[in-house]
Amino acid sequence: MLKTRIITALILAPAAIGGIFFLPPTGFALFTAAIITLGAWEWANMSGLEHQPARIGYAAAVAVVLYGLVDVSAVAVLWLALLWWCVCFLLVRSYPAGSERWGSVFVRALMGLLVLVPAWVGLNYIRAGGFHFGDASNNLLVILYVFCIVWVADIGAYFAGRAFGKAKLAPRVSPGKSWAGVWGGLFAVGVLALAASVLVSASVSEAALLVVASLVTGLVSVLGDLLESMLKRFRGIKDSSQLLPGHGGIMDRIDSLTAAAPVFALIITQLGWLTVGQV
Repeated sequence: MLKTRIITALILAPAAIGGIFFLPPTGFALFTAAIITLGAWEWANMSGLEHQPARIGYAAAVAVVLYGLVDVSAVAVLWLALLWWCVCFLLVRSYPAGSERWGSVFVRALMGLLVLVPAWVGLNYIRAGGFHFGDASNNLLVILYVFCIVWVADIGAYFAGRAFGKAKLAPRVSPGKSWAGVWGGLFAVGVLALAASVLVSASVSEAALLVVASLVTGLVSVLGDLLESMLKRFRGIKDSSQLLPGHGGIMDRIDSLTAAAPVFALIITQLGWLTVGQV
């Protein structure tokens, strides 16, 4: 299993790096849309659409929605995403209570749109924007930074959880996660934000705002993970799919990112660090 995970990671890492740094905006939009569409195919199963024609149809519908967003205000979509993740906090916190309100196939499918579409918008909004923070002006590095927030939060949570993880975060949703893991992950994200601020010669006020923005994003990324765990637990499945040998499915890898990307994009837009018109 470990060998399979490593081989898959060695294939995926260059593809992800190439997709981020070497594709033009249109290519990046298509690259991320393909990932989101595959995620939608998996989400269809989590929604209760078991048969392939229905799952493919759902994925195609999500792709059509992405195409139709060309003339839609990206900021409006990002605000909708923030509102959605606030709702998700209540859903995860109360689970399994309340699942009768969102457990139908239709509602779970709608939830997928609210997760996947803003994630694509957030990433492409950052890709298309003009960015300025300290001495940094490369928006591609912002996308990498969002990935780093997710990765660092996950790594910090892993080690802190193993060392101090007695109090469970959401045992009815994801028994392996602990409050110690959350705090450890946020501490690691705070260190990341300070290090990034130093590297780009940010002012003290900019550094403080980046720490806050990163901590909020890191916290929301945990919620993205918990939401997918809740849907899989409700559906009775372990992984979103087996598309990535040794790693599960696409959603198992991007669940935290789907929450982090639109929230961070919105925050840095409101702070004036990112400016852009449409997606």
